[in-house]
Amino acid sequence: MLTAVEGFYRNGIIELAEIPRQVGENTRVIVTFLENGSIDLAASGIDQQQAAELRARLQTFAEDWESEEMSIYDDYDAAKSRL
Repeated sequence: MLTAVEGFYRNGIIELAEIPRQVGENTRVIVTFLENGSIDLAASGIDQQQAAELRARLQTFAEDWESEEMSIYDDYDAAKSRL
């Protein structure tokens, strides 16, 4: 399952804006740092309804993306360049 939660980075600690539901202790995470401010969906030609629909459609792939077998693609470009 893929869960997104907003938060802030302060003094080496990630502070979450909310406690994620259905996420167990010691769950692996990936942290992506965003520029200050909000994400401008309109600049990408995406309105809020389209973003919600896209998120819902992509949710079906989340389990596959997070599977151990998919880690082979984590450094795909670097591996491909060595061929």
